[in-house]
Amino acid sequence: MSRDQAFTDAARTLGHSFDGEIKVGGNYVPLVRVGDTIHVSGQVPRVGDDIVVAGRVGGDVTLDRARHAAQVCVMRALALLQRSLGSLEKIRALPKVNVYVQSADGFMQQSEVADGASELLLRVLGPAGAHARTSVGVFRLPKNAAVEVDLVAIAHAD
Repeated sequence: MSRDQAFTDAARTLGHSFDGEIKVGGNYVPLVRVGDTIHVSGQVPRVGDDIVVAGRVGGDVTLDRARHAAQVCVMRALALLQRSLGSLEKIRALPKVNVYVQSADGFMQQSEVADGASELLLRVLGPAGAHARTSVGVFRLPKNAAVEVDLVAIAHAD
């Protein structure tokens, strides 16, 4: 199965479509390419106009819902990369992924939330989806999003 097919299958499994506009929430661009390195701006779990998982993880939001949120964030990042590159087959590596978790007091499972993102990246990209990762608990995220993910991708030379 191609990476683009795996992306479509993952979207179907998540129950969301990532075909529409990937909206940004401020005065920035969603990705910047410098040579073969692509920096993808932080993605919140937004589908269309809706933040699909909002609130504090370990409070309003369960671990399972937070993992879902992380996967939606990753799908948005992959959709941006797919549109920019023409195909996810052009991704050579993902050297770095950062996962920010809006955490309730005492919540300490940020890594388990981030595992949702990591598992999806490996499922869609195969070995190219292996990455170094940081997961951090934060007090607040934009739009009250439960999770935000940014990443760096390396593309094959054109």
